[in-house]
Amino acid sequence: MDEQWIQSVGIDVGTSTTKMIVSRLRLGRMSSTFSLPRYQIVERQLLYASPVHTTPLRGWDEIDADGIGAIMQREYEQAQISLGEIKSGAVIITGETASKKNAQHILHLLAEKSGDFVVATAGADLEGVLAGKGAGAEKRSVAIQGRIANVDIGGGTANAALFYRGKAVATVTFHVGGRLVRLSEQGEVQYVSPHIQAWMQAKGVSIAAGEQLTNERLRDFSTQMARSMLDYLSGRERSLSGLLVLGAPLPEGMTPDELSISGGVGQLMASPEPKTIREACRYGDFGPMLAYALKREREAGNYPVNWIDPEQTVRATVIGAGMQSTEISGSTVHIKPELLPLRNVPILKLELTEKQLSDPQQLCGEIENIYALGQRLFEKTTGSPFALALSGISYCSYALLQTIAEKLSQQYKQKFAESRIMIVICETDMAKALGQALALRCQGLPEIICIDQVRVEYGDYIDLGEPVSGSIIPVIVKTLAFDEAPQKGG
Repeated sequence: MDEQWIQSVGIDVGTSTTKMIVSRLRLGRMSSTFSLPRYQIVERQLLYASPVHTTPLRGWDEIDADGIGAIMQREYEQAQISLGEIKSGAVIITGETASKKNAQHILHLLAEKSGDFVVATAGADLEGVLAGKGAGAEKRSVAIQGRIANVDIGGGTANAALFYRGKAVATVTFHVGGRLVRLSEQGEVQYVSPHIQAWMQAKGVSIAAGEQLTNERLRDFSTQMARSMLDYLSGRERSLSGLLVLGAPLPEGMTPDELSISGGVGQLMASPEPKTIREACRYGDFGPMLAYALKREREAGNYPVNWIDPEQTVRATVIGAGMQSTEISGSTVHIKPELLPLRNVPILKLELTEKQLSDPQQLCGEIENIYALGQRLFEKTTGSPFALALSGISYCSYALLQTIAEKLSQQYKQKFAESRIMIVICETDMAKALGQALALRCQGLPEIICIDQVRVEYGDYIDLGEPVSGSIIPVIVKTLAFDEAPQKGG
């Protein structure tokens, strides 16, 4: 197989809007005839983009599951695609919607009804990265000297991801979004999110349900929120503005050289200033005024950053989810197709040194330690409690491969006796040989899945799809947090 197309779907259920896209990914052979086969996604085509639907809710704290299901059913019909044709993609519930009380139920329901292989996740960090990819920030970071931040602002949160030389290096999420304050068409406050109360108090801002806002008050409120977010991102002030941060803060000194704004608010930045309270509240929230506040800061040049326009605005996240989240493993895999697909498998990483590899006793000790960590972190399961990623093996002789297989299988069978599947991810092209050596020793208890050519880190999760043409499998690596140090010079 020199090339093949697979179909991918992306579904984004946000606080304000729900979208779906269908795309095609072309898998192409990147290696010569005389070397081990290596495949990559070499082309991405957007086949179908749904309209932007208002996310159906029941009250303030419950997603309308039937409503979401009906939207998806119509969109699959419109896209003229069957679930069985989908081999990759992502379903994400984002922003404040992710905290709604039945969000997890909806997430898994959508994942089950969205094709053979669709990952389900709702992490704000991952959402920011996907939006950054969809908005073109990742690609642009390869071309510029410095870091670029894309901030995807929707109804409930603003998800920022910083990219440097084609790699996501940090993420941060803000309680910044149009629907944090909901308004009637006349400007009456109907809801104020509890997540911004501490920030409002510290800023001396008072807005409460039942109040009637003027256009001027709404503009002032929006300006203060926009400036707080920009103060934080630029590093100008992170104490008070940090009250808007959801989750982990940005590392000190991590600031962008370029900035793009995507999401629904990013799209509204192209609109003129709302002149009346009715214009400002036309979507039932303060999104149009927040967008104008950001636009004004951009035009005033108040921050030391180069503003750029994103490639995508309101569909950035869903395009990133559907088109950018798949990797391919396939040069020398050892798999049993009936065991796939597998979803949400956590990663444990075993980084070995030459000294450890040359001493069987040290190697045995390292494997014992990593398996003990696996026992502490993950519950017993008849499936696979984790996937073990092997790193640091630059050259593997036949004797070393047999030693590794012996130590890995022997201890796994002892410590995870209930597990039916053992997953190993190799950094170098040795998965087929190692998989065969492990299978020989395990004799089906457990079954062995051994893949390579996929980069993972400790703390990641992976989904393994069904084989394409019997020899390569799509893999989605879900990086939920970024805690690595920034690159030198970044």
